[in-house]
Amino acid sequence: MINQIRIPRLDVSSLTPKQNTLVRSIINGKRGAGRPLSEFTLSDNSLRGPFNPWLQIPETGEHIQKLGESIRYNSSLPPTLRELAIITVAAYWEAQYEWWAHAQIAKKEGLASEVIEAVKAGIIPPEAEHGVQAVVNFVRETLHDHEVTDTTYQAVQKQLGNPGVVDLVTLIGYYCLVSATLNIFKVPLPDGETPPF
Repeated sequence: MINQIRIPRLDVSSLTPKQNTLVRSIINGKRGAGRPLSEFTLSDNSLRGPFNPWLQIPETGEHIQKLGESIRYNSSLPPTLRELAIITVAAYWEAQYEWWAHAQIAKKEGLASEVIEAVKAGIIPPEAEHGVQAVVNFVRETLHDHEVTDTTYQAVQKQLGNPGVVDLVTLIGYYCLVSATLNIFKVPLPDGETPPF
């Protein structure tokens, strides 16, 4: 799959100073949490996920990854509903890498497997916890209709409050950017992983 890449894969051992600053920011931030660089690279020593394309524009990449860090680690959304929203965006885009990464995180955060599978299949998930259907409906309406109904808005607002609705809208926009980056640049899954879509 690597030979299908549309943008050069940059070896993290030979980057510019600004590119190195972005890598250090990823590794030393909340996303990295002390994990080694090897957990963020593919077999060719390039960064996994959307980070390799963002190295092409490291100053902008830094702002993008900081926004993502805030959305994931400073959100008012409960972790299960946050990950539910992310995988709903990933399913809409059929973003292979995004689904692969965040379906695993969703399971670790405690989101029910039947909810994850329903989102992947594009059907209404069971209400395994309060707010599941409201969040999925909100994300799907936003992506498909570019708007949400008053009923859908009120269901999410009741569940998450006003800060949660703002966090959810921001999350949708951010993960659309991530999904577009992954799909347009044909970012590969780690070696040996099966594409989910």
